[in-house]
Amino acid sequence: MHAHRPAVFAALLGLTRAASAIGDFWVQNDFCARVKGASDDHPVSYQDPVTEEKTTHGTADGRKACLHHCLTYTATQAIVAGLGARALGIKIHPGAAAAALALSFGTHYIADRRVPGKGVLEKLAARTGKTNFYRLADFGMNGAFHLDSTWHHGWETVAALIATTKATNR
Repeated sequence: MHAHRPAVFAALLGLTRAASAIGDFWVQNDFCARVKGASDDHPVSYQDPVTEEKTTHGTADGRKACLHHCLTYTATQAIVAGLGARALGIKIHPGAAAAALALSFGTHYIADRRVPGKGVLEKLAARTGKTNFYRLADFGMNGAFHLDSTWHHGWETVAALIATTKATNR
C-alpha cells in the first residue's frame, strides 16, 4: 500500500530540516567550519583550540574540509530521516533515498565551498542584485548565512520530494 504522499513529504521534510540543522551546527567541527572555504588565493589560518598550534590552509585543505563536512552532514540526514521514517511507519524506497541524499550532498558542497569571489552563492547574489545583503554583517544579521540557509532549505525540499517517490507504509 502506498503511503499518503503529502503526509510522507511533510514528515521527510521535517526530518531532513531538523537533521540539516544538527549536521550543520552540532556535528560540523570547528576546523571544517573555518577551513571549508580556503583556497590558495585566499588561505585560511586555523588555531587548534586544544594545542593552540597555528596552521595555514589552501585549496586542497579547503576542499577536503568541505567534503568532510558534507559527508557528516549527509550522514546525519540519512540517520535522522531513516530512523524517523521507520518510527512513523514509512518505508522509503532505497533508490529514492540515495538520490535525495546525493542531491543534498552535492548542493551542500556547492554552497559551502565559499571561496571569496568565486563561491556559487556569492556569484548568485551578485547576479540577482543581492551583493549588499550577501555582505551584510551588522545589526545582528549575516546575509551570507541567510542566503546559504535558504539555498539549503530549497534543495532539502526538492530532496524530500524525491525521497517521497515510491514510499510505502511499513
